[in-house]
Amino acid sequence: MLANFLIGLREGLEASLIVGILVAYLVRIDRRDMLPHVWTGVGIALAVSLGFGALLTLGPQGLTFEAQEVIGGTLSIIAVGLITWMIFWMGRTARHLRGHLEGQLDKAIAVGKGAVITMALLAVGREGLETSLFLWAGITSAGSSTAPIVGATLGLIAAAALGFVVYRGAARLNLRVFFQWTGTFLVVVAAGVLAYGVHDLQEAGVLPGIDNLAFDVSGTISADSATAAVLKGIFNFSPQTTVLQAVAWVLYVVPTMWFFVRTAFRSPRPSRTPSPEPAAATTA
Repeated sequence: MLANFLIGLREGLEASLIVGILVAYLVRIDRRDMLPHVWTGVGIALAVSLGFGALLTLGPQGLTFEAQEVIGGTLSIIAVGLITWMIFWMGRTARHLRGHLEGQLDKAIAVGKGAVITMALLAVGREGLETSLFLWAGITSAGSSTAPIVGATLGLIAAAALGFVVYRGAARLNLRVFFQWTGTFLVVVAAGVLAYGVHDLQEAGVLPGIDNLAFDVSGTISADSATAAVLKGIFNFSPQTTVLQAVAWVLYVVPTMWFFVRTAFRSPRPSRTPSPEPAAATTA
C-alpha cells in the first residue's frame, strides 16, 4: 500500500504541477481565452490514461494462464524501463521544468488552439500513461488485495491536493529534494517490479529456472503473514525467490541507484561570472 501510495503521489504530483504551470502561465500573460483548450487537452489525456489502465486490467482476461503471465511479465519490464527513464529525466530537469513548459506553450499559442490542446494532451498524457502502466504493474505484483488500489488512489488524491496548494501559492515545494528522495525509493520499488516480471516469464516458461531458488525463507516469513505483506507491498519481496529474480534485482538496483545518486544529488555547478576585461583592452 505504501509503495503504491508513493507511486500515485509522485506521478500524480508531476501531472498536477504540469497543469498548474500551464494554467498559471496563461493567467500571467493574460491569455485566459486559451484555458479551455488546455483543459480540453488535460481531459483527453485523463480519458486516454484511464482507458489504457482499463485495457491493461481487462484485456488479458479470458486468455490462458501462460499468455497472461507473458503479458504481465513483459508489461512489468516495460514499466520498469519507463519509470527508470522518467526518474532520471525528472532528476535532471526538475529545476528547469517551468521554463521548458512555458516555452513549449508559447510556441503552441503562436500556432493556434489546436496546438495548445495537443501540447497539453502530450504533456499530461505522457505522465498519465506512465502512471497507469506503473500503477498497474505495482498493483498486480502486490497481489489481489484492495490495499494497493487504496494506496494508489490516496496517493493520486494527495497529489491533486498538493498540486492545488502549490498552484495557489499556499505552500512552496522544493521539487529537487522531492524528486531526489522519491526517485531513490522508486528505484527500489522498480527493482521489485522487475523481479516480479521475471517470475511471471518464468511461470510462463519463457525464462528458465522457476524451481532454482536463491533462497527460501517461507519457514521464517510465512507468505500470508503481516511481515510478508508489508515486504511485498513495499519491496515486492517474495519469501521464495529464484536465482534469476535475485540476479535481475541486483543487476538493476546497484548500477541504477549508483547513477541516479550521482546524477540527482550532484550539486549544481556554480554559474560563471564573466572575468573583468583587462585594463589595456578597455582603455585602448
